[in-house]
Amino acid sequence: MAKKKKSQPGKRRRKPAAKKPEGGRRVPGGRAARLLRRKPPEPVGAPPVEARALARFVRLSPQKARLVIDLIRGQDAGAALNRLQFARKRAAEPIAKVLRSAIANAENKSETVDVDRLYVKRAVVNEGPRMKRIRPAPYGRAYLYQRRMSHIEIAVAERRAPTVAAAEKPQAVRPEAGPEANP
Repeated sequence: MAKKKKSQPGKRRRKPAAKKPEGGRRVPGGRAARLLRRKPPEPVGAPPVEARALARFVRLSPQKARLVIDLIRGQDAGAALNRLQFARKRAAEPIAKVLRSAIANAENKSETVDVDRLYVKRAVVNEGPRMKRIRPAPYGRAYLYQRRMSHIEIAVAERRAPTVAAAEKPQAVRPEAGPEANP
């Protein structure tokens, strides 16, 4: 019986190289190009794609994170990422990371999802556990303070384009009140 070769401490095993996308080359432009990439539409009648991402135990006050999460709720995913990029709040970075993860989850869930039609369907910040800390105070006393944590959850869904039948629905015709109407 052959012995299994043990890995040496301090050495990590290498992961196999990632496969290149179809066509054999990467799409230039990074994140922005991925958001603008078009995919074939899903068949009519298919339920809209929904995906969510969750970051737990983020060292961030929930009250401060909610100020940022309120900026992106209900917006298109691309516009929300853009707004988070330029928000001057520390909470914007972890929230953007969760939003990008939710977009990637939607892409992995369905091959035909159009990233340009994704919007932030649900965005909440829940309170995580608190770490109690003690700060020395004058006259041998101690002040108790708390380090708060947050759980950030973002769900994205695909906006459905109006169907052709609904778009071509004729408007109701109202009779005009004119000289011909009153004899």
